Amino acid sequence: MRDYIKSATELAEQIAPGAAERDMNRQLPFEQMELIRQANLGTARLPVTSGGGDIPFTDVVKIFITLSRADPCVAQALFPHFATVEHLRLIASPSQQDKYFSEITRQKLTSGAIAERGGKIRGEITTQLSLREGRYLLNGTKFYSTGCLFADYIKVQAVTEQGDAVYVMVPKQSPGVTLLDDWDGMGQRTTASGTTRLENVEVPSEWIIPLHHWVNKRNYVGAVAQLIHCSIDAGIGLAALEDAIRWIGKGVRPVKESGVELAAYDPYILRTIGELSAHINAAVAIIDLAARKVDLASRAQLSGNSNESQTDILLTEASIAVAEAKIISTRSSLLVCERVYDIGGASTTQKGLNLDRHWRNARTHTTHDSLDYKYKAVGNYLVNDIPPPISFLY
Repeated sequence: MRDYIKSATELAEQIAPGAAERDMNRQLPFEQMELIRQANLGTARLPVTSGGGDIPFTDVVKIFITLSRADPCVAQALFPHFATVEHLRLIASPSQQDKYFSEITRQKLTSGAIAERGGKIRGEITTQLSLREGRYLLNGTKFYSTGCLFADYIKVQAVTEQGDAVYVMVPKQSPGVTLLDDWDGMGQRTTASGTTRLENVEVPSEWIIPLHHWVNKRNYVGAVAQLIHCSIDAGIGLAALEDAIRWIGKGVRPVKESGVELAAYDPYILRTIGELSAHINAAVAIIDLAARKVDLASRAQLSGNSNESQTDILLTEASIAVAEAKIISTRSSLLVCERVYDIGGASTTQKGLNLDRHWRNARTHTTHDSLDYKYKAVGNYLVNDIPPPISFLY
């Protein structure tokens, strides 16, 4: 059986060089994403019967931590593909699974155009799938279309004229699809998280995946999405810690009152490194624990071997575990990326080092959803036995 973790490690060695420069110059990682495509890493979660590895989520998080340490923008650009695979496994019809799984085994990548600006609440979808003279037409504008410029298929969330939610698997080159490289966030600069415009995109019925049956049904895909986000944050923190340790031996001078000749023996620098290592590795550990619970829940739901009540308990426990992991991974990655400057002092702020990219990346990526609501969800479950909301955020 193929070792996907080994593949990710080998890819990371090729992706890491130039990551700081790509960030500084906002150079999109087309070459790096092509390496991932050629390695066929996108088959990792496909069923074995469909030519994939069906690897556990404990391996998925290792892959994303590894890639994120090398370049978190590449890791985030790949994330929507893994989320789409899970949606296909859970929701798509057998014929749709056959089609898209076959495409993925031929090195095709998928991405997602979900979020929109505007509306009264976050997550509101106005992109519409309309039936006109026997043809389905897709119209709307998406923002945060992470990774779409690198993908072959774009999973678009829309609503029908009747208000039913759907996913539409749109080939990127379809007439009426316009992808803009207009993401200007301070961090995660090269994720290609720009605008997608959909103007009268003609949609064959086989592209349409009904979603409305799952809107109010608990499932494991939201936990998977959050789990991968946790992994990306942990990878950012680990990369920052590595850079801090490396810089101690290169550019840090001890203060006179430390009584040591080398910064590597300064007790407060050592203390800081120890503290940051403990925090970020605690994040890695809790992510692994959460991944084990997601594995249990996903296997139960995909296999159908557990009754609905038992599966619902596993899904709830997985979502809570991932929420706890999100709390720790967010706090830990931000702590490490901020405290780098306590180790290196003013020298670490040099533009050429671009160490601030770690904090910018962590701060930008951790804004995907409010951490306060994670605390609330965990507390509400433990105190009141109320499960977390059914949403892509849990």
